Amino acid sequence: MTVFDKPALDIDGQLTTLRDRGLLITDEAYTRHVLTHIGYYRLSAYTRPFYLSPETEHHFLVGTTIDDVLAVYAFDRELRLLLLDAIERLEVALRAQLANTLAVHHGPHGYLDPAVFDSRYRHSWLLDKLEQASREREIEAFLAHYRSKYTAAPTQPPIWMAVELLTFKEVSTLFANLRLATDTQRIETHFGLRFPLLKSWFRSLSDLRNLCAHHARVWNREFGSRPEIPKRLPPNWPDLPAAIPTGSQRTPGQTLDPRRRLYMQLVAIQSLMNTVSPGSHWASRLIQLLDRHPRMSRPHMGFVPGWESEPLWRPAVAQARAGSIA
Repeated sequence: MTVFDKPALDIDGQLTTLRDRGLLITDEAYTRHVLTHIGYYRLSAYTRPFYLSPETEHHFLVGTTIDDVLAVYAFDRELRLLLLDAIERLEVALRAQLANTLAVHHGPHGYLDPAVFDSRYRHSWLLDKLEQASREREIEAFLAHYRSKYTAAPTQPPIWMAVELLTFKEVSTLFANLRLATDTQRIETHFGLRFPLLKSWFRSLSDLRNLCAHHARVWNREFGSRPEIPKRLPPNWPDLPAAIPTGSQRTPGQTLDPRRRLYMQLVAIQSLMNTVSPGSHWASRLIQLLDRHPRMSRPHMGFVPGWESEPLWRPAVAQARAGSIA
């Protein structure tokens, strides 16, 4: 058993540590401000590209400044905001498909029947969750109106209201536990993907959404929850090898699995966006973001060699580099 013996450092101690590791600090007041308002630990994840090598860990490349580290941090922040923009649209689309399907097939309150869902789904939890929402201090106006007007109706609201009271994670779990083929096939037809794949993708995207919403790093991250690869590849599906080189001169010979990195999530997002928001410039804005930050390592995000030439991305690349979007 290893005992945790790292001391807590105040800002002065953090500055001393960074200097000892070779960070060039030309403006101490500015660096102190950064450490105070972002935090030493949060920034530490973004310092790794600037270490000399794994053998001399925690020693910076000569000339590295706090602005170099902040450039990676700022890129990651922009990337998270862009991801949230797409994930919001996909989340809303899933809510709409789930509500419409259950309403049409089972009626406004048909979801109250546990037989609609897999027996392993905690249906009682869903009912408790909706009941709790009605007792919140700031109750949703649509729920208050329903409760006050339809006094003879079930206390739980119709399905199109119910899905608006759930988080994306809860909606994706509800979707994943649909039991009847008539329900799953209707949603499969809309998205053009099989139910098992959609379950995997929406579960993964709900986890990614939470990472983004809580300001966690997505650049240079290996994801535990990741979208599955289709068994029958759809049109324009890109090449996804099991390993790609890191592209780092400091770690020659090392490889990464792009299927465990952000690139796999981006492939799933763009594949769904082609159905949900086909006129969107989201992918082109992603390309523009990458082009503005050429020093950000693509391999550490899982981008495979030649990804820009893949049919999935080629139109967005051409549009972004033609300057035809705002």
